[in-house]
Amino acid sequence: MSLHSLMFGWEYPPLHLGGLGVACQGLVQGLLRNGVKITLVLPHANKNAEREVTVLTTDDASATTLSVPSMLQPYDTHGSYDIRVGNISREDCDIYGGDIAGAIEKYTAASVDISKNIAPSVVHCHDWMTYGAGIRAARHHRVPLITHIHATELDRTNFHPNRWIYGFEKRGFEAADRIIAVSQYTKNVLTEHYGIAPEKIAVVHNGTSEHLTPQAGLGMHSRHGAKDHPMVLFLGRLVLQKGPKQFLDMAKIIHRRRPEVQFCVAGDGDMLPEMISYAVEQGLHTCVLFTGKVGSREVSALYNRAACFVMPSLSEPFGLVALEAAAHGTPVVLSKQSGVREVLDHSFQVDFWDTEKMADCVLTILREKPLALQLRSEASRAVTHLTWQHQAEVVRSIYENLIRT
Repeated sequence: MSLHSLMFGWEYPPLHLGGLGVACQGLVQGLLRNGVKITLVLPHANKNAEREVTVLTTDDASATTLSVPSMLQPYDTHGSYDIRVGNISREDCDIYGGDIAGAIEKYTAASVDISKNIAPSVVHCHDWMTYGAGIRAARHHRVPLITHIHATELDRTNFHPNRWIYGFEKRGFEAADRIIAVSQYTKNVLTEHYGIAPEKIAVVHNGTSEHLTPQAGLGMHSRHGAKDHPMVLFLGRLVLQKGPKQFLDMAKIIHRRRPEVQFCVAGDGDMLPEMISYAVEQGLHTCVLFTGKVGSREVSALYNRAACFVMPSLSEPFGLVALEAAAHGTPVVLSKQSGVREVLDHSFQVDFWDTEKMADCVLTILREKPLALQLRSEASRAVTHLTWQHQAEVVRSIYENLIRT
């Protein structure tokens, strides 16, 4: 069966802020390898520029990208959008939208218009800002609609949602012919908090890129130049959802028992200044390094340098960074409030609020070398089958089943 997916996305490498863009890229490339043609609609803040994205063309299928003028970003709120557009001209406000609701409406209308003459088999949209475009496009083309949920408003706000965004999400879920959730954890959130029928939701875990393999000998130095000091890694956006404060609370406990241990907080976000101040207040200024935003090569180096990776998220639909850490052979400690724990059996798993137990897990990994070696081996082996090509094959089967019915 020849398939063509009209896909609405929000971020895509090299322009991305978090795991959503990485997941979209992996899925697109996996679908192409499974013979699915892709038309990918993406926002671009420069109304006169072509967006540069990295896609793959195979002998069996190809991808086309369409750019829509928009200043929206994947993790926007009313406040963050208002700040970003505060200094632009009135002319640009007319183009992009003067507030988040207007911006989404303009993006929706432009996305549907720019894609109205293609002939897709399905419409596939990623996260809430694209749902309006997906609904209208699916109606226009009279094809099935798939809404793909990578993170809900409940996850982002520790279950204190903006009701307008929550309502926008709920309408997208209700309009969809099928919902793809990135974990059983997320499926449970949709059924319990959005009232979505479980049979409407398919769970497709995120995958890993085939090139992610453990590497030896990178020898990144710690903050003080010593290679033999163990380093514990946090990698992610510095926002409430990701649990950076819990990581620092855990670090304080470990620092009291093993002061030579170093901690690396890699990533950027609204909470960065607050977390730097908090680390100083807790007496951690000599053992915690804040890197800011890091590139893909630096990320790989950090995974390979780390003795342990900790993901203390308050609510994590999946947690692609943990899967990448495991693929690099790095032992992981996971929040139980995450989806990735469903595929990483060989990991320590604790409640995000239990920083004492979190610290005990890390100390065990640092102390028990045979255990650490076993975790490295088993975790990396466990993710070898979880490639994007395999996960995209599952998505292709969802497309086919929807078209047949």
